[in-house]
Amino acid sequence: MKSFINVTSEIGKLNKVMLHRPGREIENLVPELLERLLFDDIPYLEVARKEHDIFAKILKENDVEVLYLEELATEALNDDKVKKIFLQQFLQESHISNKEIYESLYTYLISKPTSEMIDILMAGVRKNEIDIKGMHSLRGLISNQYPFYLDPMPNLYFTRDPGASIGNGITINTMQTEARRRETLFLKYIHEYHKSFKQYEVPLWYDRSLPNNIEGGDELVLSATTLAVGCSQRTSPEAIEVVAKNLFAKHASFEKVLVLEIPACRAFMHLDTVFTMVDYDKFTIHPAIEGPLNVFEITKGVNGELHIKQSKDVLENILKSALKVPSVELIRCGGGDSIIAAREQWNDGSNTLAIAPGKVITYERNYVTNEILSKRGITVLTMPSAELSRGRGGPRCMSMPLNRDDL
Repeated sequence: MKSFINVTSEIGKLNKVMLHRPGREIENLVPELLERLLFDDIPYLEVARKEHDIFAKILKENDVEVLYLEELATEALNDDKVKKIFLQQFLQESHISNKEIYESLYTYLISKPTSEMIDILMAGVRKNEIDIKGMHSLRGLISNQYPFYLDPMPNLYFTRDPGASIGNGITINTMQTEARRRETLFLKYIHEYHKSFKQYEVPLWYDRSLPNNIEGGDELVLSATTLAVGCSQRTSPEAIEVVAKNLFAKHASFEKVLVLEIPACRAFMHLDTVFTMVDYDKFTIHPAIEGPLNVFEITKGVNGELHIKQSKDVLENILKSALKVPSVELIRCGGGDSIIAAREQWNDGSNTLAIAPGKVITYERNYVTNEILSKRGITVLTMPSAELSRGRGGPRCMSMPLNRDDL
């Protein structure tokens, strides 16, 4: 029986994908909380939803089944016992230490229909939305101007980062920032309790309970034998080693993990913000990471140990060897022009989502890079992003592929 999860490349025909339609969590962004919640600006929700719906429409028009995180989570929590366990864990991980606040939140949330409860958890709970009874502690009586009992989760529409599909399994990630760590709870319960995941016994290559950080924007499946991972601001070497060991031990096809060390800064937060695969032998790339770039090759050593060596070759040759193709073409964001490249990369000009070999979805605002891709034989499907792009993520960031055709 073929697994519910099947991702052995970045470019195989996309059959099934998970998205999250932006919700009320966006309207709980305020200027003083932007840095804490990892935003640079406040999107206008009504327009962001329209843009996201166009994204989903493009996918559906290209025979991609679109599943929504919020709906999968609702289905996974259809058992009252599971729903209670999930809510208890969510509140604990939200650091609700005050007994009165915890009990009031729990009573308020557990009484809601599951889909409504999930929407509220994602949106966050403002202090003026719920009366806390019995607030006799000093903590409860001292004035606190912070407006939330539960923080909103505005980054949820970037479904790529909490988890990643690799082969027939997934990683459920340990997020680097506190603002995003609870996001992976939804994926944990979907993996454990949703009928589609349970039926196929989807293996885990990484578990969110592990201490080292890894995020899906750094995980790129180059082929059925090779995984590329960015060692970045948000993904640690230790977590990469865990994924490599599990893949080599439990998934026979993977032979190599390429680790690309990228600058630890906001503009280059993940590998897929500066580097994505668009065809059998073509990649988009931000010129700033072309070199010198440290690349490490991890292969299976003896007795389950990892063999790690640093590659001293140029990126094109490393990719050509990994993909077993005669040559590789790196398509520079903005055509390599330093001003255009920096501007379009900031708005995710290199963050393309391939839905088939040589067929990608991009933001229409990155018109220079889009034109270059078209001239290189890539079919470019564009979507509006005036509001979505304020979150610093493109079409790849906004999608978690669950199933692709094998190449």
